[in-house]
Amino acid sequence: MAMPFYVAPEQQMKDRAEYARKGIARGRALLAAEYAHGVVFVGENPSRSLHKTSEIYDRIGFAAVGKYNEFESMRVAGIRLADVKGYQYAREDVTAKSLANAYSQALGAIFMGDAKPYEVELLIAQVDGQGADSEADGPLGGLELYHILYDGSLVDEHRYVVIGGETEPLERALEQRWEPGLDRDAAVRACVGALTEAGGRDVPPDDLEVSGLDARRARRRFFRLRDRELTGALAG
Repeated sequence: MAMPFYVAPEQQMKDRAEYARKGIARGRALLAAEYAHGVVFVGENPSRSLHKTSEIYDRIGFAAVGKYNEFESMRVAGIRLADVKGYQYAREDVTAKSLANAYSQALGAIFMGDAKPYEVELLIAQVDGQGADSEADGPLGGLELYHILYDGSLVDEHRYVVIGGETEPLERALEQRWEPGLDRDAAVRACVGALTEAGGRDVPPDDLEVSGLDARRARRRFFRLRDRELTGALAG
């Protein structure tokens, strides 16, 4: 009788982590940066319909890198979870922290138990503020930014974060450009400048996906920049 092939648990976890990291690194990176009234997401994505970023709920945004079908299933599950909780209790009870914890538990269970880990990294962001009634130049009421890794690890991020692709050169380039109190367009230019410097080439506006959350918007805080609005932001 043949003996079953044995792999030490430590080696198995190491192999799974390496497999997931390699899969994520093959894709294009995505940058998130805090600005005076919210957060922006900037990534290279030529597709006009297969988005890496989207709205989850009124104040909550979602961004991801990796395999599209895997992070899209996570996005849809998050929207359903938020809708059910908001309907059963109150819309204010739906928070980025609770969603990030749910994603963390789901990815951790998949990493430990499924045949293969998900090749994804997620960002969940939330802004608080007074919406359209707030002062136009007032301070940001509150920003939460959570980074969930392929193995379920959960990190509370601040200022800016880079996920997917070659993160180190992008982080160095973004560190030189980012500073507290940037307006939205300046934050977008900082992220695009980091992409340009790290990649050694200009990224056309048509190949960029730019979105984010703005605490000054009424109720639904998510926005997406396209065409003339994006060109104007890049031109400063």
